Amino acid sequence: MFNITDRTILEMSTSFRVYERGRRYYLGKRISSLEFNKELYVFNATVIGTQEYNIEIDFYQNGDYCDSTCDCHAYNKFWGGCKHIVAVMFEIGERDRKREYDRQNPKEIVGNILNYFWSKETSEKKILSLEVTYEFDTYGYKDVEFASSLSLRLGEEKLYVVKNIKKILIAIKEGEELVFGKNFTYSPQIYDFNEEDKKIIDLLIDCYEKEEYISSEGNYSKTLNSLFDGKKMILTTNTIKRFLDIAREIDFNAIILGTKYENVQIIDSDLEVDFLLTQEGEELVLEVNFDDTMTSLVKDGAYFFAAGKIRRVSKQQIDAFFPFYNAVIHQENHSIEIPKEMSESFISETYPHIEKIGKIIIDEKVSALMYKPEIKPEIYLDKEDERVTAKIKFIYDDVHIDPFNDSSNIKREESKILLRNVEREREIISIFEDAEFKVINAKVYLDDDELIFDFVNEKIVKLQTIADVYYTKKFKSMEIKDSSSFSGGIRLNTGSDMLEFDFNIEGIEKTELTDVFKSIKEKKKYYKLKNGAYLPLNIPEIQDVSKLVDSLDLDKKDFEKDLVEIYKYRAMYLDEQLKESSLKFIKRNLSFKELVQNVKEPGDIDFQIPSELEDTMREYQKFGFKWLKTLSKYGLGGILADDMGLGKTLQVLTFLLSEKREKGQAPSIVIAPTSLVYNWEAEIKKFTPDLTVLIIAGSKETRMNSIKNVDGFDVIITSYPLVRRDVDLYNGTVFRYCIIDEAQNIKNHGSINSKAVKRISAKNYFALTGTPIENSLTELWSIFDFIMPGYLLSHAKFKKQFEKPIIKENDNVALRDLQKHISPFLLRRIKKDVLKELPEKIENKIVANLTNQQKIVYMAYLKQIKEKIEEEIKEKGFDKSYFGILTGLTRLRQICCHPSLFIDNYEGESGKMLLLEELITESLAGGHRILLFSQFTSMLSIIKTMLNKNKIDYMYLDGSTAMKDRGEMVNEFNNGECKIFLISLKAGGTGLNLTGADTVIHFDPWWNPAVEDQATDRTHRIGQKKSVHVMNLITKGTIEEKIHKLQQKKKDMINAVIKPGETLVSKMSKEEVMDLFDV
Repeated sequence: MFNITDRTILEMSTSFRVYERGRRYYLGKRISSLEFNKELYVFNATVIGTQEYNIEIDFYQNGDYCDSTCDCHAYNKFWGGCKHIVAVMFEIGERDRKREYDRQNPKEIVGNILNYFWSKETSEKKILSLEVTYEFDTYGYKDVEFASSLSLRLGEEKLYVVKNIKKILIAIKEGEELVFGKNFTYSPQIYDFNEEDKKIIDLLIDCYEKEEYISSEGNYSKTLNSLFDGKKMILTTNTIKRFLDIAREIDFNAIILGTKYENVQIIDSDLEVDFLLTQEGEELVLEVNFDDTMTSLVKDGAYFFAAGKIRRVSKQQIDAFFPFYNAVIHQENHSIEIPKEMSESFISETYPHIEKIGKIIIDEKVSALMYKPEIKPEIYLDKEDERVTAKIKFIYDDVHIDPFNDSSNIKREESKILLRNVEREREIISIFEDAEFKVINAKVYLDDDELIFDFVNEKIVKLQTIADVYYTKKFKSMEIKDSSSFSGGIRLNTGSDMLEFDFNIEGIEKTELTDVFKSIKEKKKYYKLKNGAYLPLNIPEIQDVSKLVDSLDLDKKDFEKDLVEIYKYRAMYLDEQLKESSLKFIKRNLSFKELVQNVKEPGDIDFQIPSELEDTMREYQKFGFKWLKTLSKYGLGGILADDMGLGKTLQVLTFLLSEKREKGQAPSIVIAPTSLVYNWEAEIKKFTPDLTVLIIAGSKETRMNSIKNVDGFDVIITSYPLVRRDVDLYNGTVFRYCIIDEAQNIKNHGSINSKAVKRISAKNYFALTGTPIENSLTELWSIFDFIMPGYLLSHAKFKKQFEKPIIKENDNVALRDLQKHISPFLLRRIKKDVLKELPEKIENKIVANLTNQQKIVYMAYLKQIKEKIEEEIKEKGFDKSYFGILTGLTRLRQICCHPSLFIDNYEGESGKMLLLEELITESLAGGHRILLFSQFTSMLSIIKTMLNKNKIDYMYLDGSTAMKDRGEMVNEFNNGECKIFLISLKAGGTGLNLTGADTVIHFDPWWNPAVEDQATDRTHRIGQKKSVHVMNLITKGTIEEKIHKLQQKKKDMINAVIKPGETLVSKMSKEEVMDLFDV
């Protein structure tokens, strides 16, 4: 519809540079709007530059460009279209090609369809005849040497010479007419070409378009001639090959070196060539015989003209023949004279190639001079000091040839011509060249240690397949060790109660092993032994042993002993590593195998459950009991990490009762949060009354007296705060077991809690927690440091080997390795897997909106806090700004809950409080009973005011609630007293059994999702009969949404380590913290 071409746009542009910039604007999709007025043939557009520019472009009714305007400053300053107009022209052209502007009314559409079929029936296009002539001349054309060209004739009955190929191509491409004479005018509406001829036309148009593009881009040098010159089009080498490939399907003529050939055929055929080898005087003469018309049409010889046909020659023949062709083509007799001194080398080199080209005839006199015995290569390898030396001999019967020392060669009759096996000789020499052997004064040697290793380890094997190789004793001392020289074993010594590990390499002293492993760490290819042998360090077995040594944290001192002693808690990890590795040569004794099997499959061991608890315990609890028994049998510790509410306490008490009955009375200590001390006592009285209990509580004097008498009791119960104060009083006391409940209390390995607990002496240690990881992997390390000190290495090594690779680098290999370490000693079951009868837990995020007044307060404080923190970080650095960051975040969280938490006289509403009031009304109307958690006791006070106003009874528990009162309140609530229990998250998130509720509301999100899960599990646990609905209230567009996202990331981290997973998240970086303050 519109006559827009690249040339049209270029001609209306201010300059070629403007044209290019406009095209980049178009390609960069800078045109934000484009509208077309069909009545006026006017386009209006908006283009995004440094600002928005408005463009108008007018066209004539016939589709030609008329005029344009733009409100940019360049339009008025320069003649022609600016870059914005150019961009719009490109866009119009693109849309026009998609026929976007060809919309017609129904009458036009129907009329066009009818006209199409009418014209199709009345006037089918006529097929033109096309005659193609290919011409080749070695003397060249217009300074192009070895030039090929095409010329055309076309017409109906009479063929007309195409005097200007470029013009006919433009006419065909643009759909224009071209006059050839009075009796013939080419018209694309009347004429067409057959399918075979179209391929030729398409090839020529492609060449034309490429030349035009190069010219328009400004890359076409004025010193270069156009490919088009009147009636001829010059063919490049690549175009010749394309043409000849297409021309197989058409009849065409050829003019080769001035001679015309009609209807030339193109065939796949090797050339007919033969050779004659004769002797003239003392020189040999090689005649190369072929058809006189034979001509190479392209420089690489892929196509030849010969015997009236164009031949595509096989690569094998042309590679061998082309040097001969080039040598004789300009000589009348096509012969090569070979000087006497070069006869043997020339014939030896060329004879194998001549045989691939064609037939070779050898004169009788020459044949009598030639002989071709089999080659017998011999290689002699020796070691001189730190060098490897080589002697190379090519033996042909009585002739011995040293390629690097002519004086040592055994001569034969000078008149004879030896046909040497040059290919084999070159193959052998190339191995020495690749190995980087040096040659000085006919001495072939190698003096680089790494190159010697590569030669002995790799290249010598290939050499042995093509030559006879002989070695001296000194050379043989450089043997290459392999895994057959490895031996080793691991056993459990029941006497020392330690594992004993042994690894040997035949011929290597133990003290040398540490150097071997050091070389592996340094990524070396080999290790040179003291005896001169080489140990390749890429052998899978030595790599696996090195990994094992690293994971066991063994050092030089360990390998100075005959046997390396290892703590037996490494047994399960070692067994996994051995199974997954190539270390089949490491043998394991029966005791080791039994230890591994029993720890991995504790359920198979026949431990007797106390009869009074047989019916009380569920199957998974019985398994947990056996797991504890198995670990204790071998003196190993463990973490019972069952989901909250699965009865970890019962499993431990059953275990302690079993131990008492089997081994007699001895004190074990349980350390728990203050809120759970009396809960443990109650559980003992309920399930294992045979266990005598002593609670360490009261005044310091009372506690001192109690601690002096611990030997008379089975279970000593105390709290973390009291252990901190009393730790010195336990000096000299060794408990049977030390058990810590809610083990996340020692997650900070540097805390007083952690240090005090780890000073308690016991024969064995166990930890109970539903959340072994809350924030970082270091927390898991701290718990393992309690149950089995040293098992997960030192904290510094743990961070380097596990925490940093897993957290910072998402290293799945390190993650899998950590899982192998911890899985035997961490037992975790979750409710949905073991309590099929437990009702479902439905969790929902319920979004609240800030009220208008609340939003004003939030945005004002957000701006103020963000600026303050950025300034503080700038002055003090990120690490020293922690307190300021935490204070700022807390303020924002409080505003989300209710601004009056810290703003005096705030009289506005809170969006979340309005939502809560609505949810409570609906829940109570539906007969539900609610646990409502908040971290802010001041927020719970505001909620109490709302409940009082609505005359709703409730219970309330926070850190100030006495321990004895808590138990009574729990019983009353579970027995139906009140519908709502308000609980401080920190004080009531653990140790309470509140199955009387079926709805949990978390009023404000906490950073750690595990804390919220623990709180939820006060009701979603054994004994719950109803589905539990958990509602997390989140304020939209605030920090709370970002906290919720972080919670999900932390859950991923915990699942990745405790269970197989994919990715982890790290502790918050500066960028992540600042992101919390973004709206």
